[in-house]
Amino acid sequence: MKPTEQLKAEHEGIKLMLKILYKVCNKFKSTQEVNQEHFTKMLEFLKIFIDKCHHGKEEDLLFPAMEEAGIPKESGVIRYTLAEHQTGRGYIKGISEAFDKYKKGDHKASPKIIENVKSYIGLLIPHIEKENNILFPMADKVLSEKKQEELAEAFEKLEVERIGLGKHEEFHKLLDQLKKIYLD
Repeated sequence: MKPTEQLKAEHEGIKLMLKILYKVCNKFKSTQEVNQEHFTKMLEFLKIFIDKCHHGKEEDLLFPAMEEAGIPKESGVIRYTLAEHQTGRGYIKGISEAFDKYKKGDHKASPKIIENVKSYIGLLIPHIEKENNILFPMADKVLSEKKQEELAEAFEKLEVERIGLGKHEEFHKLLDQLKKIYLD
């Protein structure tokens, strides 16, 4: 599997989590009780799976390889992608801070959770489409087969180092569980 195919597959899991997150967001909106354990695990998915692992593969491995192959980091698609990753981190921070207040009984933090979740989803959906349809085809075009094999190995190594052995599979189980609870 090409590294970009792996990233696209991860995008499918991310989009599923965003759908789940949106459903849970409606519970905050309607003042229904939110399962705090589930939401904590969703935040862990955002912070660990999406940011540390997925964005780590892109930022630390794919983008430098693309730059080495002649795609400038300072202009164009890589620069905008990096900026969107930073914006997303701000939304995740906002969700986390508001949720910490919510857990302590401050239900007035709900609008801040909702605002940040919706902004994050609004950022990530088109972001994923740009990566799938512009960035990844560009990478496939400029990266040699040998470089892609090296990247695939480096992706595996990064995953183990950043999130731990078996954690990726745990996140997929979590997605399956939450999907049954919130979407089925």
